This record gives sequence, structure tokens and C-alpha cells, in this order.
Amino acid sequence: MFTGIIESTATVIAISETGTNRTFTLSSPISGELKIDQSISHNGVCLTVEKILPDAYQLTAIEETLKKTNLGDLQVGETVNIERCMQMNGRLDGHIVQGHVDATATCIDRQNKNGSWEFRFRFPIEFATLVIEKGSISINGISLTIFNVTDDEFTVAIIPYTFEHTNIQHIKPGTRVNIEFDIVGKYLKRFMDIHKKQ
Repeated sequence: MFTGIIESTATVIAISETGTNRTFTLSSPISGELKIDQSISHNGVCLTVEKILPDAYQLTAIEETLKKTNLGDLQVGETVNIERCMQMNGRLDGHIVQGHVDATATCIDRQNKNGSWEFRFRFPIEFATLVIEKGSISINGISLTIFNVTDDEFTVAIIPYTFEHTNIQHIKPGTRVNIEFDIVGKYLKRFMDIHKKQ
């Protein structure tokens, strides 16, 4: 379980493939603090640390994860947002994020607002009921509030700190991002769908 408050970024320094799986070697300022078997959110995807190296670590993404997230797009030299799992005695500064990506969205616009930024995304319309005005969403693992919602688009505003300390600074029109919808909304939708059938 995560909060969507990005702790650091990691740089992809090597990629290898075994069958349909892909192993990533990453370097991060917190590499030395990580442990084998630890769950870390990478661009919003919960993955397990498999190996600790000097100033780096390794993890593997299976074919299903590569197909349903933007991890399959990663190249050596690119950065990912990372967050260690939340501590139950800490504050929930963002919102509840499971690290289970629901879909990807595509950036269709980026605007510099003279000190902040606005990004507009298009997402698969079948998830329209999970996107509400002023609701929470995770984009590449970042907890954000959405506005200007239409059937298949929404906008987020980015403050300077988030822009400077996450990989959202590299997102431009055409970039694919991972999105996870608010878990409360997903449970409510499931409840309503079942209730309608009764």
C-alpha cells in the first residue's frame, strides 16, 4: 500500500530479458536503503526488489505488467518515480494507492502556467465512471487531484516541487502514463453494478 507521495526517482541503467520477463537495474539516491523482497512503487506499479547492487538494485516485471503499464516503454537512461510502502503509524499525505495500475492514459496537452503546470490526459472511456471532478487519481504513482473532467479526458495541476522532483517534468503530448483510480470509487462502482443486476 502506498500514498502517492513520491519519495525519489530512479534511473534505469540496464535492461535485460528472460523469456517474456524484463529485468530492470536502477540507480537511486535511496538504493542503499532498500532491502531484498521490499515492495516499491515504480511509476505506480508495485514491484519487488530482487537484488541489491552497489548503488543500484534489480527487479523484474512480467509480461502482463509490461503490456498493461508503461514499464514496457522504458529505455536505459529514463527515470521512474519510486515510493516505498506506507508505514501504518505515518500520515496519509496523498490518498490510498495500491500499486495496481488500472490502465494507461496519454498526455494530450501540457501548459506552463507561469510557475505551475497543467497536463491534460485522455484515458479509456470504459473507466469514465471512476473519474470525477476534484477526485483523486494516481499518475505514474503521483497522487493528484483531477478537474475539467469529460467522458474520456481530465486535467491535473502540478506545483513546482512535484514538477522538479518527479518524472512528470518529462511528460509531453504523446507520452503514455500509468493511472490507478481511487479504490473507494472502484468498490462503489462494483457495489452499484452488482446491485443493478439484482
